[in-house]
Amino acid sequence: MPHVICIVSDFFYPGYGGIETHIFNLSQMLIKLGHKVVIVTYNRHAEGRGGVRYMTNGLKVYYLPLFALKFLAGSVTLPTAHPGMFPLLRQIVIRERVDIVHGHQTTSSMCHHAMFHACTMGVPTVFTDHSLFGFADLASILINKVLGWSMCHVGHVVCVSHTCKENTALRGTIPPERVSVIPNATDPAIFYPDPEYKGRRWGEILETEKRPVTIVVVSRLVYRKGADLLADVIPKLHKTHPEVRWVIAGDGPRALQIKQVVERHNLFHTVDLVGPVPNEHVPGVLRRGSLFLNMSLTDSFCIAICEAAACGHLVVATRVGGVPEVMPDDMMLLADPEPESILTSLKEALVRLPDVDPWDHHARIKKFYNWTDIARRTVKVYDKVLKATPPSVSDRIYRDLSLGLVFGVICAGLTAIDHLVWTVLKLLFPADKIDPAVDMPGWDVFNPPPDGSSRAQNARQPLRA
Repeated sequence: MPHVICIVSDFFYPGYGGIETHIFNLSQMLIKLGHKVVIVTYNRHAEGRGGVRYMTNGLKVYYLPLFALKFLAGSVTLPTAHPGMFPLLRQIVIRERVDIVHGHQTTSSMCHHAMFHACTMGVPTVFTDHSLFGFADLASILINKVLGWSMCHVGHVVCVSHTCKENTALRGTIPPERVSVIPNATDPAIFYPDPEYKGRRWGEILETEKRPVTIVVVSRLVYRKGADLLADVIPKLHKTHPEVRWVIAGDGPRALQIKQVVERHNLFHTVDLVGPVPNEHVPGVLRRGSLFLNMSLTDSFCIAICEAAACGHLVVATRVGGVPEVMPDDMMLLADPEPESILTSLKEALVRLPDVDPWDHHARIKKFYNWTDIARRTVKVYDKVLKATPPSVSDRIYRDLSLGLVFGVICAGLTAIDHLVWTVLKLLFPADKIDPAVDMPGWDVFNPPPDGSSRAQNARQPLRA
């Protein structure tokens, strides 16, 4: 039976990054499998994005009028949006006949708000975590507190790696049986090597084309992504391998530091600073090189190394988080997050590169990580939460009280208030007075019903209150 899924997150187009890519590609594949998907995020007036928009294959996006603040990790809505979001979300749930609310990313305020309100309305919820967080610093402690409360009301949790699963289960005090591991994936139709390289190895390719080895870096230039390490590694590698070229795509607070290194060591002909690159141009940037370098200090999966390997790269990455789980040793060299260790791995990669077949890497990544498999595994999670009995008000309050003497009482009070607000909304705006949205046929063109009717009409007839 097809589902109507509402995916909620602060991180979506026109923003760019791993989470945005994951949400879009997962949505497209769910649509291809015959489900309906709507995205809920906040408006981006600066980029001309507001109201209701349609994207590829009828993907419907609601850009809600919520205020957001810009941080290093991206822009997120304020917690003060909590009371104003409930009426909007309820209208969307009723109009679209939503079966499941799926939130993405721990640092997304909208995600937690939506799952909390959805649980109040009796709509099953799923949460996907994409990042790793600590336990000792103040920011992590506050985030973990919010996560623990949010997970009390979530039906099931999805993590992108086994390391991420352990981290999320510990931070949110979640039973492991409520957490599934579903990794990221890449689109082999977009990320692929040059077709002329079929049946050839990098040694033959570079020698024939008379071009040097080029190391590609595609990342936000921030401390967490290892930009400081990059600034140390570039001049040191240039001393021993002056023939190697660099292509660096990305922007961030450490971009100025990289530029200063280039100027100080006179590396203008060695390093090409591309700057911020839209998602659609990333494959072209990757195809400019043969080695990919990822130097994150913490990462739960790193979809960028999959995209690079799909383009035929030999990957060098730091041994952090869930990165060692992503690819086998013959496709990726691991290093400690230290300049000398990274240099050693890069030199070893330069020795191994001539024997690497780029199209062999592409074929293996296509087999390891594809969105069809990811979407089908996600649908199994949806089927599981739909079969579960929604928690009652007393169950939710009992779970909240288990969070602590003070914090638990506050959370229980907010849960009670949310149910009261829901009751008022039902009186002011009865569900039978809210018109259902007209479905765009694009979302089910891949698998039209035999009788020619709309899947949205067949999916869920009664309106939710």
